[in-house]
Amino acid sequence: MRSALLLLGTLPLGLAALGGSGDTKTANPVAASPELARSAAVSSNDFFYTGGVIGSRPDGGGLPEGVEAQIRQALENVRGMLRAEGMDLSHVVRSNVFLTDTRHFQEMNAVYRTFFPEDPPTRATVRADLPLKGALVQVAMVAARPGVERTVVTPRGMRTPDLPYSWGILAGNTLFVAGATSRLAGAGMDYQDVTSCNVFLDDPRDFSAMNEVYATFFTADPPARATVRAGLMNPVFRAEIQCVAVRGDSRKVVVAEGAVRSTSPFSPAIQVGADLYLAGMVGRGPTGYAPGDVEAQTRQTLPNLQATLYTAEMSFADVSDIVAFVTDIRHAPAI
Repeated sequence: MRSALLLLGTLPLGLAALGGSGDTKTANPVAASPELARSAAVSSNDFFYTGGVIGSRPDGGGLPEGVEAQIRQALENVRGMLRAEGMDLSHVVRSNVFLTDTRHFQEMNAVYRTFFPEDPPTRATVRADLPLKGALVQVAMVAARPGVERTVVTPRGMRTPDLPYSWGILAGNTLFVAGATSRLAGAGMDYQDVTSCNVFLDDPRDFSAMNEVYATFFTADPPARATVRAGLMNPVFRAEIQCVAVRGDSRKVVVAEGAVRSTSPFSPAIQVGADLYLAGMVGRGPTGYAPGDVEAQTRQTLPNLQATLYTAEMSFADVSDIVAFVTDIRHAPAI
């Protein structure tokens, strides 16, 4: 079964996604948003991807008050989605937590660790605006399906994190990395195995400096990448990098016909076997960037992705997971 991971965006928008032909799609009224073009969760090959899940009560009672109550309900909602697929939270390999206020970090953590008392998934936590008014936290998770071996990876010389996440989780041949890719060595991999990265910058003015250093680690055929501005939990940190690496001899770069590769250190797409990982793409066409209008930029971004998918003999029907990064949350309905 083929599978495609997409990272895409426009100037006010960025998206990330994964999919595969023959996928089983699972909708859940608790997590689904009828006004948004998305499924609540999707199964693709060895993995199960949830959409962004907030703390909405399953009885239609709206959002509970406070971040502790909301993260507890959001995780219960994820637990219910997993249970419907014959899984539980111990199958989760990657977690993304989006908080509207960094001051809620400790409160969120206190509840979060009770759901993952042992061998928690890898995680990235950033500050972001959320589309639903009153929502304080949103989670998106990836779980390894039953039968896929899940192993916690702790690099030599590093102790288990004090916070509720693991440095790395190896699921089959796929490694999910929290933080920096220096942790690849614990899984017997190298930078050449990295297929995609999300780079979160606390200050977008650090982009050039980050690129210079990043390029020294990925000197040939770098992974697909999306880079966005997002508030980090610790004011000391300027960047957080979350990556996926895959073992396989068939790794190759995929470039759409007529496309010009970026001078920045990322590839438009990386394919390993049946899996395709696409980079963050923006609303730039043959004649330059689309107008500042978010709808126009979204219309240009999606064909950019589509062209890369077609080169790999895939289509949007193969996409199972997508994340939108937008500079103004009020643009979400237009997207």
